[in-house]
Amino acid sequence: MRKIIIDTDPGHDDALAIMLAVKSGEFEIEAITTVAGNSSLENTTRNARYILSLLEKGDIPVYSGAEKPMRRGLIQAVVHGKSGLDGIDPTNEAKLTGNAAEKILEIIEKNPQGITLVTLAPLTNIALAIQKSPETMKKVKEIVMMAGAIKVPGNKNRVAEFNIFVDPEAAEVVFNFPVKKTIIPLDACNNVRMYMQDFEKIENSRLREPILAMMKPFIANINENEGVNAALVYDALTVYYLLKPENCGVNQYDIRIETKGELTSGMSVADLRIKPESENLINVVEFIDENKFKRDFVEIISKENLGEIKNENR
Repeated sequence: MRKIIIDTDPGHDDALAIMLAVKSGEFEIEAITTVAGNSSLENTTRNARYILSLLEKGDIPVYSGAEKPMRRGLIQAVVHGKSGLDGIDPTNEAKLTGNAAEKILEIIEKNPQGITLVTLAPLTNIALAIQKSPETMKKVKEIVMMAGAIKVPGNKNRVAEFNIFVDPEAAEVVFNFPVKKTIIPLDACNNVRMYMQDFEKIENSRLREPILAMMKPFIANINENEGVNAALVYDALTVYYLLKPENCGVNQYDIRIETKGELTSGMSVADLRIKPESENLINVVEFIDENKFKRDFVEIISKENLGEIKNENR
């Protein structure tokens, strides 16, 4: 079973991603680390603990991390509402620990070449861990990130995807770090749209109603702010890539992060020339099969017990 750390800022799509990771039964989740992004650190940590309680997985440790980007003020998302999980608005305690970077390093040190970092948020925690101990971070197996926009417009400015826009300096540190990296950018995520009728197919008695309660305002907020009348489930697609890479199309590009541009701050600048430089090659998931994702997502989330999940490729 693959060992992962999920670094996250829940967020509706983060919530779906955590549910998918847990319900798949395919991962040993060593920890969930939280960061400010979609909402404040207190909200994202509270929301992470709430999602784990829904999943009856309160034994998975949650460590809170950075409350703002490395060099900038925090710019929060708008589509997730005031609490970060509009429609549910959890009221449980956040229980901030403030030690996410240290715990990431500790877990990697105990499992050299055995941990996949799954990042669903601004990359502040990961960059801080790299700065604290680059030698330990070189022992990570892979970093798989929901991040970037390669050949499509941004969703925060004209060219930048939200996670990188919020903390481009952190993204620069992570993207330049010499370990295996894969990104799931907007290029793949924009083509997978989920509607209320998709979520209504979920049969799990514990998760169905909370998911429906979350998705209704999430879809309305995305429609109002981005002009898409559907749920864009970016982070769930990142977990799905780990589960079903055969349903994804992947290319490699040399990618640099723009940190200084007046109009392009946070842009993921890929070298798309016929003869590109190849010093910083990153795996880029450019396509995810929408129908297969929807089928598999509903099937996995609907199962009452982890042991019931089918994997035809196992």
